Amino acid sequence: MSLAAHLRELRKRLVIAAIALVVAMVVAYFLTDPFMALITQPVHELAQQRGETAKIEVMYTTVTGAFDLKLRMSFAIALLLSAPIWLWQLWAFIMPGLTRKEIRYTVGFVAAAVPLFFAGVTTGMLVMPNIVRLMAEFLPEGTSALYDAKYYYDFVLKLLLIVGIAFVLPVFLVALNVAGVMSGKAIMKSWRVAVVIAIVVASIATPPADIVSTFLLAGILIVLFFAAAGLSMLFDRRRAKRTAAELGSLA
Repeated sequence: MSLAAHLRELRKRLVIAAIALVVAMVVAYFLTDPFMALITQPVHELAQQRGETAKIEVMYTTVTGAFDLKLRMSFAIALLLSAPIWLWQLWAFIMPGLTRKEIRYTVGFVAAAVPLFFAGVTTGMLVMPNIVRLMAEFLPEGTSALYDAKYYYDFVLKLLLIVGIAFVLPVFLVALNVAGVMSGKAIMKSWRVAVVIAIVVASIATPPADIVSTFLLAGILIVLFFAAAGLSMLFDRRRAKRTAAELGSLA
């Protein structure tokens, strides 16, 4: 294909992805209220537990705050809803330039990364209520907690993204091994660094006072790292056997 043909193909793919995103945003707009109710449930439970002793609630501090937040949430939810379409458009654009082997590796990478990302998001959703409850324990007696809705949503979104991406990092290690950039032994030798990084990521994603959630999340990340290292070493062993067999046949 000529450069002009590539640009026309890219424009076509971008238009389809943009239309899918806009349609998904319309659908997602009606899902924002249930999603907001889900992530603010820990706050409502705290308010019921505290009763009249302390006021705990999520609030909007500007006239357009509720509408602005709905649009932001609609965009984030629409990205997930339309992901199969815009990912396919991206895949369809780059696929003609890939070899059959590269296509197989890419499909395997996506098949592993997507479930792990959503597993991380689910873990973040399970950890989030504990963080909210724990932080509320530091409220002095007789004081109230009024959480800004925008800040609260950003806190939850960043938490889910950090944990979700952290769960996908072992897949990148395996991808580097498959590409020949890092050997399985090199990945395994860096286990000390991986443990430190896992603890740092877990500490960022969870409050310092919530030791149980921190070590639980760090433990999951460490297990995923060793699984990636073990799988990479297995791939190295298979490649070594295949190379030895090919050399033997040539001899």
